[in-house]
Amino acid sequence: MENILIHPTYFPNISHFVAMVDTDEVVFEMDDNFLKQTYRNRTYIYAANGKLALNIPVIHTQKNRQKYKDVKIFNEEKWQDHHWKSLLSAYRTSPFFEYYEDELQPLFQKKNNYILDFNFNCFETVCDCLQLELNTSKTTIYQKEVEGIDDYRYLVDAKKDYLKPFEMYNQVFQEKHGFINNLSILDLLFNEGPNALNYLESQTLSPL
Repeated sequence: MENILIHPTYFPNISHFVAMVDTDEVVFEMDDNFLKQTYRNRTYIYAANGKLALNIPVIHTQKNRQKYKDVKIFNEEKWQDHHWKSLLSAYRTSPFFEYYEDELQPLFQKKNNYILDFNFNCFETVCDCLQLELNTSKTTIYQKEVEGIDDYRYLVDAKKDYLKPFEMYNQVFQEKHGFINNLSILDLLFNEGPNALNYLESQTLSPL
């Protein structure tokens, strides 16, 4: 197994976790610039009308470039209430929503100032739900090119889909809209429950 370099994202999608479960160490990129239209502040779930984006509003400064670790959440907007209600609407009929509800709901009740802190809280909570233990570390400088480590930072781009579809699993609204690939890890968790980790370990990343 190799070490991987990857971005911390908002409830990482399935591809991120497939990369992380099959590695010796997960190294999180901490010193990059914040870019729009990425999974840094966005995740996709399966709602009644199909694929739904949940975006965390952020405070943009006047600077051209802002470090990801310095970006603050715009908490004046009631986004946490909206995101939790969206999850309830999408998944309360799923097989395992009630199983994980009590662990996840506090994330939407406590305010965080920095998006990176919140994303790590979400990541740690999901790992607890999955009963997944990972060796993790964080970068201290940004390097465009890296050696001796598998670079999965490209997975942060929400505008591009680099991957072949993963194996299908049952989704709540699958009969209406078909299987939707590579959604938030929450979609897999609520639908597959304790089997989610087995599923992740059985998948491989196959770039298109």
